[in-house]
Amino acid sequence: MPYVNIKITNENVTPEKKAELIKGATQLLVDVLGKNPTTTVVVIDEVHTDNWGIGGETITVRRINGQ
Repeated sequence: MPYVNIKITNENVTPEKKAELIKGATQLLVDVLGKNPTTTVVVIDEVHTDNWGIGGETITVRRINGQ
């Protein structure tokens, strides 16, 4: 049973976009590895931008600075 964990920042991701991610990740495992879609688990974790950092800065700060 494949398990996919997608981590994204919590910035304006609609339920429709999340559904697309789940469908796409499932289909990728079907296409590439021949996995059964009915036993493929996809979990999306939304992380607050204060809790995600790149290059020593939080995403919150990077967004403020236009990065």
